[in-house]
Amino acid sequence: MKTPAGRSPTDDSRIRVGQQVLRDEATAVTSMADRLDESFSTAVDLIHGCRGIVMVAGVGKAGWIGQKISATLASTGTPSHFLHPTEAIHGDLGRCRDGDMALVLSNSGETEEIVRLLPLLTGLSLPIIAVTSRSHSHLGEAATILLDMGDHVEAGHLMAPTTSTTLMLALGDALAMAVAEERDFQSDDFARFHPGGSLGKSLMLVEQAMRPVDQCRCGIDDEIVRDVLVRTGRTGRRTGAIMLTDHSGRLTGIFTDSDLVRLFEKRLDSALDRPISEVMTAQPITVPVGTRLTETAEILCKKKISEVPVVDSQDHPQGMLDITDVIELLPKELAQLASSAAADDDDDSALPISNQVTSPPRP
Repeated sequence: MKTPAGRSPTDDSRIRVGQQVLRDEATAVTSMADRLDESFSTAVDLIHGCRGIVMVAGVGKAGWIGQKISATLASTGTPSHFLHPTEAIHGDLGRCRDGDMALVLSNSGETEEIVRLLPLLTGLSLPIIAVTSRSHSHLGEAATILLDMGDHVEAGHLMAPTTSTTLMLALGDALAMAVAEERDFQSDDFARFHPGGSLGKSLMLVEQAMRPVDQCRCGIDDEIVRDVLVRTGRTGRRTGAIMLTDHSGRLTGIFTDSDLVRLFEKRLDSALDRPISEVMTAQPITVPVGTRLTETAEILCKKKISEVPVVDSQDHPQGMLDITDVIELLPKELAQLASSAAADDDDDSALPISNQVTSPPRP
């Protein structure tokens, strides 16, 4: 039997369970946020001032959360390693050095492996930030700084770690972000630690994806069009534009394949024997070295162009970013935008003035 919404009674009961778990955990996180006090600020100061490594420790589900917190700290500018309490007493304690500190996770504060680890950390004079819900536990009493998660009930009917691990994760994220802000850790810094995957690609700089100038078609702006075309011809990977410079090497214009096609369409064949400066697009759109690849893709899309020169501070060409480079590298959504821009570039009616022949050849 189906409900009016098309769901069976079983579907509805499952959805109710899921909703209740999410609401219970969300309520606990909100409650913890409202209780944050100066202890959190002190913990941020301690992590920010750490001269060594932040060693994060936890057992079981808390251990998995600890590994994630350690990874988040490391990727946002705070050196960190995960220290498994069991492995610590079998040699891994040797990872700890003067200047390090510990961030220890245990909901009860009485986890056997954690309790055994505490005097060892204290013996090494490592400051301890404790994340627990019991301030009077062994962990709470040993802590230099106590971050109390407060009273809460595990979501669901099994009493498995659910709400407690969610609170640990959220508090770890809060610490990492607050410390990163204290360090003035910016997107450029973040990008250096994330070179792989779609995230890394979206944070790439344009010079990491462009075709270097020695692989581009280049010419001098007073050369004859025909000579430039013949000299810059190349097989294989090629861009759809020729970058033109003056004799000092400063970019003065580009001449695209679309420009060439328009010359033939307008029966201006004689322009092939005139200086290319007369038919090039002068003062073309460019991006400076150091521009984000995503920003450059947005320029290609908004300006409806298929390639953009990359220049240094003196306007000397350093390379060219072609639309196909963007499609290969960017996440799917941005690649689709860029591809759409390239399709529009084939339609004269969609082209901005800067991509059309603006100076008719002299008679």
